[in-house]
Amino acid sequence: MESIAEGPKERAPGEGRRPVGSRSALLPPGRLACDYVVPCLARYGLCVKDAFLGEALGGQILAQVEGLHRGGKFQDGQLVLRRAGPARRIRGDQVAWVEGREPGCRAIGALMARLDQLILQCAGKLGGYEISGRTKAMVACYPGNGLGYVRHVDNPHGDGRCVTCIYYLNRKWDSKVHGGLLQIFPEGRPVVANIDPIFDRLLIFWSDQRNPHQVKPAFATRYAITVWYFDAKERARAKEAHQRASAQKEGASSATGADGPT
Repeated sequence: MESIAEGPKERAPGEGRRPVGSRSALLPPGRLACDYVVPCLARYGLCVKDAFLGEALGGQILAQVEGLHRGGKFQDGQLVLRRAGPARRIRGDQVAWVEGREPGCRAIGALMARLDQLILQCAGKLGGYEISGRTKAMVACYPGNGLGYVRHVDNPHGDGRCVTCIYYLNRKWDSKVHGGLLQIFPEGRPVVANIDPIFDRLLIFWSDQRNPHQVKPAFATRYAITVWYFDAKERARAKEAHQRASAQKEGASSATGADGPT
């Protein structure tokens, strides 16, 4: 299986520049969207932008994330797979959900605003998606105890999420030493995209089954912030399905209560 490594690549026969490691100076959201993000997503299904916010703001965000960690704001994000045989842990991160307006989180809010501007500039050019909103920011920490996140798809069941944005905060990160590599396995292509979670790096990719991915075991504290953007139509369908399921569940509970002992 071919590996898409880090950094700018020479053009392969019949291919353009690979969607990794853009290190150009800070660009306005409009130029970044039109010149880089939209073409990369259309061609590869993912893109990586280094030096996304710059040292000053990136450093403020890192300090705020470290403050959340010290303050005990993170909770286990673990899922446990219970099938035949022993239970298996799916993810080893700890997470905190942030709106960006909380005390001590304003720099994280600035990141979210910058992402909003970028995605807004991509409007109408994201494969037919109509962006209607986003999640809160999921601030995640792998504590360095050798755990990762098994191969998965962010949105396998049509919950409305269409674009995943991950911002990394790890200075002097060496995946050969620290682990924590994110690997994406683009659907239908014999390649793997190896993404080092280095400081001030932004990763964007489609959230559906086109991009199964995993986080390799991390052996040092690893921080990332993830925001998912919703497609309007798929999100509306997901909400309607949830409401129907909830109504059916309530109806079943009422029927059970009526038929029970009196």
